[in-house]
Amino acid sequence: MLALSFAPAFASADEPTLAAQVQRRVEEGLLKPLVDLDSRGSRFSRARPMPRERRVRILQATATLDGAARPFVAFAIDVRFGGGEWQENDIVGCAYPRTGDLFVKRGDAYRRASFLLGKSSDPVPNVCQAAARS
Repeated sequence: MLALSFAPAFASADEPTLAAQVQRRVEEGLLKPLVDLDSRGSRFSRARPMPRERRVRILQATATLDGAARPFVAFAIDVRFGGGEWQENDIVGCAYPRTGDLFVKRGDAYRRASFLLGKSSDPVPNVCQAAARS
């Protein structure tokens, strides 16, 4: 029995990878709500037109630890208007797989992703930044 505890654990083929989990979380927690919000907007608004398509790109295969030793994964959302080219990095941010928290970058600061959905959010310090190596 003790020998079995030292054997490597192999992931099941049915288990989603970290990148797939994060992609699904970003799609459900940010992309779909953004599409819903855009669909309620006015055609006559002076705001930027709605993108015709959005896609999520996971920017790293493994998690990075932040200053508090919490793992996060960076992502980007690209947009396409009409039949044109993809505009990369329209939204950049990170996801914390353990908690499901999503953050997006605005200027030099990261805010909760709900900020893009119209909810008030102050900048959150020390998120989405790799821990300094000593």
